[in-house]
Amino acid sequence: MKSKNLILWVAALILSIASRVTDAAGTEIDRTRLPIPQPAPAPVTALLPEDVELPTPWEVRAPEGAPNVVIILLDDIGFGAPSPFGGPVSMPTLQQLADTGISYNRFHTIALCAPTRAALKSGRNHHRVNMGSIPEIATGYSGNTTVVPNNAAPIAEILRQNGYNTGAFGKWHETPGRETTAAGPQTRWPTRQGFEKFYGFIGAEENMYEPSLHDGVTVIDFPDKPGYHLLEDMTDQAISWVRQQQGLRPDKPFFIYYSSAGSHSPHQVASEWIERYRGKFDQGWDVTREKTHRDQIALGVVPKGTQLPPKPASVPDWNDLSDDQRRIFARQAEVFAAFTEYADYQAGRLLEAIDDLGELDNTLVFYISGDNGTSSEGNQTGHWNWGHFLNGVPETTEEQLEYLDEWGGPTTYAHMAVGWAIAFDAPFAFTKQVAGDFGGTRNGTVVHWPSGIKAKGELREQFTHVIDVVPTILEATGIPEPEMVDGVTQIPIQGTSMMYSFDNANAPERHTTQYFEVVGNRGLYQDGWLARTTVKLPWESEKMNSVAADDGWELYNTLADFSLTNNLADEYPERLASMKATFMKEAVANQVLPLDDRLLERLLPSVAGRPTMMGERTELDLYPGSWDLVEDSILSFKNVSSSVIADLSVSKDLKADGVIIAQGSRFGGWSFYIEDGYPCYTYNNLGDLVTVKSKRRLPPGDSEMRLDIDYDGGGAGKGALMKLSVNGKVMATERLESTVASRFSIDEGTDVGMDRGSPVIQRQLNDRRFSAFNGTINKVTLAIYPD
Repeated sequence: MKSKNLILWVAALILSIASRVTDAAGTEIDRTRLPIPQPAPAPVTALLPEDVELPTPWEVRAPEGAPNVVIILLDDIGFGAPSPFGGPVSMPTLQQLADTGISYNRFHTIALCAPTRAALKSGRNHHRVNMGSIPEIATGYSGNTTVVPNNAAPIAEILRQNGYNTGAFGKWHETPGRETTAAGPQTRWPTRQGFEKFYGFIGAEENMYEPSLHDGVTVIDFPDKPGYHLLEDMTDQAISWVRQQQGLRPDKPFFIYYSSAGSHSPHQVASEWIERYRGKFDQGWDVTREKTHRDQIALGVVPKGTQLPPKPASVPDWNDLSDDQRRIFARQAEVFAAFTEYADYQAGRLLEAIDDLGELDNTLVFYISGDNGTSSEGNQTGHWNWGHFLNGVPETTEEQLEYLDEWGGPTTYAHMAVGWAIAFDAPFAFTKQVAGDFGGTRNGTVVHWPSGIKAKGELREQFTHVIDVVPTILEATGIPEPEMVDGVTQIPIQGTSMMYSFDNANAPERHTTQYFEVVGNRGLYQDGWLARTTVKLPWESEKMNSVAADDGWELYNTLADFSLTNNLADEYPERLASMKATFMKEAVANQVLPLDDRLLERLLPSVAGRPTMMGERTELDLYPGSWDLVEDSILSFKNVSSSVIADLSVSKDLKADGVIIAQGSRFGGWSFYIEDGYPCYTYNNLGDLVTVKSKRRLPPGDSEMRLDIDYDGGGAGKGALMKLSVNGKVMATERLESTVASRFSIDEGTDVGMDRGSPVIQRQLNDRRFSAFNGTINKVTLAIYPD
């Protein structure tokens, strides 16, 4: 016991010495309390400048030799997709890093995107930082509010306050929608979470051709150039930033969080990339899954003897599909694979630029090839317009055939059928959202650091988790875990550094216990065993088990059963009971409870118990310059009667033209506008347009345009009567047989004075970008009339 205490004392002493180092002027600094205070200047007693020695300029510098850090995170790509891990999707950049770095075949995420991101950047479990799900389905319970607390400073802030420059590019998805406007707070924006530079999108997903973008906290327009694609744009921005940073301060390390939109829906990529995969998935998802399984074993990323678990019975066999279905589904996979390879290519451009700067050898790169398993949120058929999924609307084969040649282009918001998600998650049975299955949580990951890792091209089989990235970075950079940041005492980091495994393939794993939970699906890993229960598969309507009954638990020996094929619950009931008890302890300690297995229902704030910016308000005034206001930040026009009232002024020599206000995108929303002088309102019901148009042009001078929707009631998504009035006179009426029940758009919000991003009416009105209005908008009032 004395020996153990001595070891602990020595370890604490070493940590204390490491955290208290001297700056360039020889002043001791303490890196455990951030920000590091500037030392008080020495008193000056001499009268003249020539009698006083100039003090050394003070700044916080990173520890000597600390590496640059780059995190590359792809989206919705499972373990069985990337070629370096045996999949059918070519990913040369990931392969090159694997050949000169080390690969992890037991690296885990959290089965849903925002929770993975919050855990990745904080080093804490996702519920512990309130990110139990995603902001769009947040609830009011601690652990699920998606309001990231200030007692878990993210790695970007730790590095920034320790002398790093920091930049984030691409997807964010950690800010509640109600906090994404000029009204703030901006606490949970990237530039308040440690990043000095941010270029990308705040929400869950984005249109690759017509995105809604932010630079810092400023809404910006995407570049107006032929062939524009967001992944190329964000990569250009990242390259430009790191070149400038290194040109100005080559002595200062950088941290880049490169969060690709590939390959979350919408699957959108240029046709020349899609052509690379033409015909390569004609054999179907069953054959693809089987071949991937064989290739994984041949490569050694999956142990010999690993079985392929049965495909879920609700997923049809490829051979049972019609010829038209097979054509459609093969095209879906071609587009997904092309989008994924393109994402890998763009990540490669960034790393090549870093290499050109001479910095790649001393850059610690984490390339995580997905933030969860492949998404099955395309359900049984996939979608040309993923808005149908969000609103529970199926698509027919005939409808999809109409869009077959356009799949992946700007007129589609594409997703693929669940059969492909199962195939691209091989050798596992399930997908994204299924937190107790490695198909939902295991992602092939490569770590590359030539000057810090001797091993090349080797495989690491220790259990690792996304919360392990932060402590790995801290150990590699020589920066201690902070005890206090900005005056707030920090909760302990929960991850385990991976550095022990960098040059020791046989090192015993140190991350031995880890819980998993997303929308009720849950599990516990402990010392090589996995206990799990699945409440519901994302593409099925019926629940398999019950949260209330706490039933359906299974048990697997993951060290002997890589793919989770052999349920041992009946053979080891005591072990299972013990692990279930441990899960509950972890759940209490990490704010997991209460368990909530609802999903799409929670898109509606009133159902989820999630606060909105509007609260109980029924009226809202908006003005020009109000752009990209997401649905959780304004009044909800769904399933209620409502009005849009525009106070306009048009000069006598001008024929009014342009968008007054629009919400959503070409794939769902509404737009109030004037075309060739005629007031119009178009309701876009997930791609189906219904327009009401005035019989007379808007007169010059001051006018009031008004659109009233008289909702039928009786539930969600019902019909309504639209009535268009100008200066108090009814000009036209039109009937809506149904309306959007849940969500117009995840990515595109409301714009006043134009329709930024993709146009709701699916076309340009005039020669002004985004169909900007050419008159004066004095005010637009939105009103709802709840029952």
